[in-house]
Amino acid sequence: MSNKKKIIAMSSLVVLLGATAVFNFVLSSTQTVESDASGVTPANYFSTYRAERTTTRNEELIQLDSVIALYEAGDEKYEEATEMKMDIVEAMEKELVLENMVKSLGFSDAVVSVSTSSDNVNVFINSAELNFDTALSIYNMMKDETGIASGNVIIMPVYSES
Repeated sequence: MSNKKKIIAMSSLVVLLGATAVFNFVLSSTQTVESDASGVTPANYFSTYRAERTTTRNEELIQLDSVIALYEAGDEKYEEATEMKMDIVEAMEKELVLENMVKSLGFSDAVVSVSTSSDNVNVFINSAELNFDTALSIYNMMKDETGIASGNVIIMPVYSES
């Protein structure tokens, strides 16, 4: 790829990143006006968490795409960026499956966060309280599905009325 094409590609990606930042700012300003002064409430915790996670992941993917566009296949940075992108996609797929598995236990909502850089899984469930048997079921489900070592699964109840 010629230098001119690389400059055009990188400039386009920078413009897209800037547009994403502007849209993010506008949307967050709109949501801030609509919500009360306390910020994130339990009623909107799950949707807010998912929206922030999606925004962050999209920004990471855009940055990785710009690195991939700058280098040729076989280059060390190209391969590293491609591997990081695949790790993010894999984590996204795991989170979706795990969230649906937790919901199948009877919870109205759940958010699962799988770390790409460490062996941690965080599970937030829509429940006023969490008993031992339910926590053990969720823990075993996460451990069996992810292969995470014991002690690296955190389960937190977050009560939401929605």
